[in-house]
Amino acid sequence: MTTAASIRIPLSTYRLQFNKSFTFRDAARIVPYLHAMGITDVYASSYLKAAPGSLHGYDVVDPTALNPEIGTHDDYREFVQALKAYGMGQILDVVPNHMSIAHSLNPWWRDVLENGPSASHATFFDIDWHPLKAELNNKVLLPILGDLYGLVLENQEITLAYEDGAFTVRYYDHALPVAPRSYLRILTHRLDHLVQFAGAHDSHIMELQSIITALRHLPGPNECGPERVLERNRENEIIKKRLSAVVRDSATVAKFIEENVQRFNGTKGEPRSFDLLDDLLNYQAYRLAYWRVASEEVNYRRFFDINDLIAIRMENPAVFHETHQLIFRLLEERAVTGLRIDHVDGLYDPEDYLQQVQAWARTELATNNETRGLPLYLIVEKILGSREPLPAQWPVHGTTGYDFLNLLNGLFVDGSNKQRFDTLYTRIIRNRVTFEDLVYEHKKLIMRVAMASEVNVLGHQLNQLSERDRRSRDFTLNSLIHAIREIMAYFPVYRTYMTPNVQEVMDRDRAYIRLAVTKAKRKNPALSGLVFDFVRDLLLERGNGHSHEDREERTRFVMKFQQTTSPVTAKGIEDTTFYNYHRLVSLNEVGGDPSQFGNPLSVFHDAMRERHERWPHSLSATSTHDTKRSEDVRARINVLSEMPLEWNARVTRWKKLNKKHVIEVDGQFAPDRNEEYLLYQTLIGVWPLSPLDDTQYQAFVDRMTAYMTKALHEAKVHTSWINPDHAYDEAVRNFTAAVLERDRPNPFLEDFIAWQRQLALYGMVNGLSQVLLKIAAPGIPDFYQGTELWDFSLVDPDNRRPVDYELRTGLLSELERTCGKMGSDSRTVVDSLLKTWTDGRIKMYVTTTALNFRRDRSEVFREGAYLPLDVYGSRKNHVVAFARCQNDRTAIAVTPRLVSQITPERHELPLGKDVWGDTSIGLPGHPRARLYRNVFTGETFAPNAGDFPRLSLGDILGILPVAFLEAVT
Repeated sequence: MTTAASIRIPLSTYRLQFNKSFTFRDAARIVPYLHAMGITDVYASSYLKAAPGSLHGYDVVDPTALNPEIGTHDDYREFVQALKAYGMGQILDVVPNHMSIAHSLNPWWRDVLENGPSASHATFFDIDWHPLKAELNNKVLLPILGDLYGLVLENQEITLAYEDGAFTVRYYDHALPVAPRSYLRILTHRLDHLVQFAGAHDSHIMELQSIITALRHLPGPNECGPERVLERNRENEIIKKRLSAVVRDSATVAKFIEENVQRFNGTKGEPRSFDLLDDLLNYQAYRLAYWRVASEEVNYRRFFDINDLIAIRMENPAVFHETHQLIFRLLEERAVTGLRIDHVDGLYDPEDYLQQVQAWARTELATNNETRGLPLYLIVEKILGSREPLPAQWPVHGTTGYDFLNLLNGLFVDGSNKQRFDTLYTRIIRNRVTFEDLVYEHKKLIMRVAMASEVNVLGHQLNQLSERDRRSRDFTLNSLIHAIREIMAYFPVYRTYMTPNVQEVMDRDRAYIRLAVTKAKRKNPALSGLVFDFVRDLLLERGNGHSHEDREERTRFVMKFQQTTSPVTAKGIEDTTFYNYHRLVSLNEVGGDPSQFGNPLSVFHDAMRERHERWPHSLSATSTHDTKRSEDVRARINVLSEMPLEWNARVTRWKKLNKKHVIEVDGQFAPDRNEEYLLYQTLIGVWPLSPLDDTQYQAFVDRMTAYMTKALHEAKVHTSWINPDHAYDEAVRNFTAAVLERDRPNPFLEDFIAWQRQLALYGMVNGLSQVLLKIAAPGIPDFYQGTELWDFSLVDPDNRRPVDYELRTGLLSELERTCGKMGSDSRTVVDSLLKTWTDGRIKMYVTTTALNFRRDRSEVFREGAYLPLDVYGSRKNHVVAFARCQNDRTAIAVTPRLVSQITPERHELPLGKDVWGDTSIGLPGHPRARLYRNVFTGETFAPNAGDFPRLSLGDILGILPVAFLEAVT
């Protein structure tokens, strides 16, 4: 146990994406910069050993080691020491749901491939060793081939190789171990000829024969007892060393093995010559297969539908212990001070896992000031559905912040224009669609083409359960599988949280299941409702009146069902519907509900009150490594919601101007109307602020074409990752490049740039507002790397480009020097920064000033109450204002919203009395306060005299569109 210390709760976090291009040394260098920004804790992507070249770290191959591409142990210590020197903490991203098995570099996975279900690590992975396909019994499917197995084999793409005492099967950059017991097939082939040639008494031949005898006595592949597993592992290594030695010492044996390997590898054009290798492969614990069969036959649980990421059984105590050794050591050393749990919904029992982590921390860390009764700062990546609460019983401090992101984003969407946008979108795409209908269809699509295997397994489990009761045995397998698909397609949340040891179902989960079943029954009047009722009752009442064996089987079905709804929902919504439903794409964000067109102020304030009371230490994110668009892109696109008529006119004009670039591919136009509409919104969001030279502009065009290609493939309408239509892809790439062509007269581009420039100004105001609200509201403000300047990134990989910290460090140092010269009066500085807002320094100034104020007044923001402020006057609906009050200290955040409607001139900022007129904010009771100081400008304001003190918006927003006020005496 380590010496008792206080649990560390961050005041602000900054996400760093570690990879070979951003290492521990790079991170150590920017720690002083992050501290100067006002950041208190680094929020690190996983840096455990990942697949070579990994840019994100979620493909861990060895959780017991640091990633050597990111740095050495000394480099890591240097980074940690830099953090400690500035009193900063570190939150580490933990990946407990899956590991990478790409190219068989994972040592635990290689053990499984070599030894099958009797491997030491066989129970580490979520593998079904007895799947529906009998040929896969005690095997694992490896869908890595680029074509049908027989064709690949006879094309000599799969080969046998020998190296240093071991045989491997090679397929391009895959090297798969051969089970040592099956070495017999290689070593006994033509053995009699070898003995006849070299002589039976040759010492090397005798040693080879002794090795063959040892191989015959190895424990069988299905002997899984601990002693036999240890024996096999020991003897395997001894045999490999003996074989290596005899090959090294005997040229005759070496030549024999070399010739046998050649014979096993066959001869092109002679199909029967590959029988030896085919027979050897059939003996292995894996079955090589065409990658396209994975969706229907894969028998290991994947992370979503990614074949290279296998789920691990974290519910197994041995897996928990092995995967957390290094993580827990870093916590004990205080190198890491908090954890972020990735994809918590993928776990068998999320609550149990989180309790285990906190139980370890309670024993080993011995913190002495637990918050919420918890010894370790712990947050989870949990995507909450509409109005879905985070389970109150989870031992966590909150989420990674997507719930906050969408609440905040909704403030800048004009909900009063919902009907106009519905009409506009229908007219543009010439089709009436709803988000809910698309979600239903796309979740079913995912279950057909990407996760058919998972659904079929559930169907067969259900069929076995139905056979046990005379009232359900007549339900056919097809009807049961259909019912599962329909219920999952209507499932309103990512998953439920029923546990194996608690039979009672939470009210929330009961409501979600009943809702999904009700909708599924209504959608399928031709199918007996009794089938749906059977599934519902099994999910809700798995323990009532059944035998122990029956309860266990029902529990297995329920737990597998829960682990399946999550990836189906994620793939169906985030990775499909979000790329099809383009009414206003700034709403298509992780955890968002695009059918909800904006949030009223009252909804935001109510949510912030609840957040303060229940989850005050949850992260408040606006951009992440997984967001579909950066905060600044959304801020611009949101402006469109304020001007539906003008937007409609612009899109209509642009479509006419660009019609000549649309071509027909196999009877359909490329791009289609929906895809073209997506492109225009995307360009509004990402258009550069500064002029670009030819090289820079071409890089921008390349980014747009790459994004459109990804969007098309994710949409799965005309083309996809699985079945790409190269002609269609090329047509859309050419269209995108053509509309962006600037080396010839381009009426579209001229009109677009002029209009986009006006929107960009309002987007800037929205961007500053988002920053301040995030910093001042309840929660921990989180900043994604590089977003302290304007950032117009799209979905990955676009948002994972390298960040220029040399530029940022220089700009911040310059700002600090300038502000230092001006003293407490920063009005001149702010005015100058606002005039040159396109360089991003104004965002950096607002960010760093507010963060440092938050750090200096930490108790106000850690404990201070959240008080929405009343706004009066003709512009009251265009203002967000709230106070954070703690004892005799008060901080007030004031920002504008929907600003295009209140600025008469398009190049005018929402500043001063001409814009705000009679609008004012009511102040909280503060007996000692006489003045309010604007942290950004240094100005002080006196409220009007009277029983209800107020401040004029025209005064406090006279220089800068946002204000951060502190009550001073």
